[in-house]
This record gives sequence, C-alpha cells and structure tokens, in this order.
Amino acid sequence: MGTTISHYRYLAVLAIGFALHNGAQAQGAVYKCVDEQGRVEFTDQSRKGCKQLESFISTVPSPVRASAPIPAVRPSGSIGPAPSASPASFPRVDSAQQRARDDDRREILNDELRAEQKKLADLRKDFNGGEPERMGNERNYAKYQERVASMRDEIGRTERNIEALQREITNIR
Repeated sequence: MGTTISHYRYLAVLAIGFALHNGAQAQGAVYKCVDEQGRVEFTDQSRKGCKQLESFISTVPSPVRASAPIPAVRPSGSIGPAPSASPASFPRVDSAQQRARDDDRREILNDELRAEQKKLADLRKDFNGGEPERMGNERNYAKYQERVASMRDEIGRTERNIEALQREITNIR
C-alpha cells in the first residue's frame, strides 16, 4: 500500500513540475527506479533497477498570455498606436447605419444611466446622511456600523458607475 502512495506522490510531483515549467522541453531520458523497499522514484540518471520510460512528454506548451500591444513608433518620433488601415476585404458600414447603431447604443447607455441615478437616489435616501435607521436585528452596534459602511461603499460604486456611463455617452460620435 505504501508503494502506491509513494508512486502517486511522485507522479503528482512530476506532473506539477511539468505544468509549472512553461515551455519545458524534455532534455534527456527519464528513468523510473524502484528500490528494495518498492518505493518508486523518477530521475534523469540511470541506476540499477531503473527502466527508461518512453518519451511520453516531449514538450509542454506554454500558456497563452494576454499582453499589452507594443506601441508603434511613428515617423515623427512620437510613441503611440500607429494608424491602422482596414484591409480592402473588411466589411464597411455606411454612415446612416453607423449613426443608427450609435443612437441605439446611446439609448441603452442612457437607460442604464437613469437606472443607476435612481439607485443612487434610493441609496442616499436609505443612508440618511450617514445615520440610517437601525434595523431590529442590529442590537449590536458593530453590526449597524458594518451595514453603514457597506451602504457607503455601495454609494461610492454607484457614483463611479454613473461617472463611467457619462464618459461612455460623451465618447459616442
């Protein structure tokens, strides 16, 4: 029974090692060694009682990572995104259709803005200038303070949402 636990432990360590090493490539042979007590060990060195394993892992692909685009250097020497030209086969949208899309987007954002403003008004009303009414289950003052703090945080989040929506609306053509 101890052999299987050791065997699984070594397999787990080996698998974790391969998983954590991004872009790892097998440099040589891998040997599975079993000692006199039946314990299993994996190594890159051949010894008595070791068998060479088939190359079951030749490479471990590195994970795809999102990275920020490298800013292009424009001829004037200033750094920033280079103007991009659309390929000829890229679908074009006529200005009337784009205007309709922008109007739809503006309407959706305005609806969201109105909902956030209503939510903020309700939150401020409940907040009552930092002294909301105590609830029946808040006999403990710390519980009351915790609720007041969470209300303050929610008001801050809602205010930031409103600012973001307003910025987004002004950026629509």
